[in-house]
Amino acid sequence: MKYAVEVAKAGSLNKASDELLIAPPNLSRSIKELEADLGIMVFDRSSKGMTLTKRGEEFIHYAKKILEQIEEVEHTFKTTEPDKKQFSVSVPRASYIAEAFVEFSKNIGNKPVEIYYKETNPYRAIKNILEVDYRLGIVRYSSCYDKYYTEMFDEKALAYELIVQFHYVLIMNKESPLAKKKVIHFDDLRTLIEVAHADPFVPSLPLSVVKKEELPDNVERRIFVFERGTQFDLLSENPDTFMWVSPIPEKILDCHGLVQRECPDNTKSYKDVLIYRKNYELTNLDKKFITEVHKSIRNNFC
Repeated sequence: MKYAVEVAKAGSLNKASDELLIAPPNLSRSIKELEADLGIMVFDRSSKGMTLTKRGEEFIHYAKKILEQIEEVEHTFKTTEPDKKQFSVSVPRASYIAEAFVEFSKNIGNKPVEIYYKETNPYRAIKNILEVDYRLGIVRYSSCYDKYYTEMFDEKALAYELIVQFHYVLIMNKESPLAKKKVIHFDDLRTLIEVAHADPFVPSLPLSVVKKEELPDNVERRIFVFERGTQFDLLSENPDTFMWVSPIPEKILDCHGLVQRECPDNTKSYKDVLIYRKNYELTNLDKKFITEVHKSIRNNFC
């Protein structure tokens, strides 16, 4: 088509061959093959040159449009940046994972990349992988729900791997009355205000049941907060508040003026589990993030 359009424009085989840098015999053969394929005569040939037939004019009209579209496609895809790598993960609101993500961000390289980091509940983390095309998820749940979750992972064709199993610890303001105690018991918490995650969630179970199992009944004042940053603001500004959390890196505690304490009365065990589709092959970025998560666990849970 390109050759035919150029011949029609030049009106001469020789002029077109000069423009296309193709030998005249080769150009002539290409035009004849095109006419044979189409089953029409595109050009009338004479000693004065080559002119379009009526059917040839129709063909050149369409050929120009097609060549313009091809040029547009080539311009769009050959002149743009290479395909960006992508990384996406949904995680619980956990500072040790946030620390791992920060370290991961320092080693993503200098090639184009798009990264999505979502803090959310277990239900949304699973939904993001199944419906929103997130690549990875970390799901936190009480060990008493282990059978329920593993059966669901199998049913949804999700691969799963235990990241860490732990007991919650307490964090509070350095000026809190709790900070001065060597051992903290449930009774010590009664007069204080608990800051709690606002969205404990187990699919198919009533939220009232989950809250009852997740949150001890020994506290009369409780503030539910979705955002981890606001949780830290409350804890750092109000000495009468406390929160149950997975172990937090020391530098984050120092940054917010907080301390961390264990409570032997709280014997509930929790699991953080890595999930992704069974047919999904982990990328180098995925592996780098998982490596940093394990490093953060070794630093904060030992």
